[in-house]
Amino acid sequence: MKRWELRFSGAGGQGLITGGIILAEAAILDGKNALQSQSYGPEARGGASKAEVIISDEEISFPKVGRCDLLLSLTQLSCDKYLETLKPGGILVIDDSVVTPERDDIQIFSIPILSTATTKLGKPMVANIVALGAIYSITNIVSQESLQNAVLSRVPKGTEELNKLALKEGYELVK
Repeated sequence: MKRWELRFSGAGGQGLITGGIILAEAAILDGKNALQSQSYGPEARGGASKAEVIISDEEISFPKVGRCDLLLSLTQLSCDKYLETLKPGGILVIDDSVVTPERDDIQIFSIPILSTATTKLGKPMVANIVALGAIYSITNIVSQESLQNAVLSRVPKGTEELNKLALKEGYELVK
């Protein structure tokens, strides 16, 4: 496995920091090295939000993501802000509400993450889990079992079935 550097970006309240924590935990469950860091604006909801995850079989000596291998952007503002930090040959995963950028040196997946959470599942708060399912389908960066176990260990009690369904919907968005 190569070293993966991922950046999840969007607005506060979209669960991206929790998504980053879940992905890092899944990697650890798989026996990989992982770390997660985050930053967000002063607003509790609606301000800028960013989570970074590094996953590697090797020791991780520098804890910051520079040029990422995968960028998830759930808002236009976050895509505009972080697109240049995506490496050539990298993967861009954007919500289909975001205008697809013109870059021919990356793979782009424009998928209905937010509308799947809001309309199909009836809960906007599971958009992060839908996104994790899609990222799994694109990269196989962690095992499906570890991802589900990490999701279930982090979601509020009573929402386990909803989150398993959100993960499944995310898998299906990319197939």
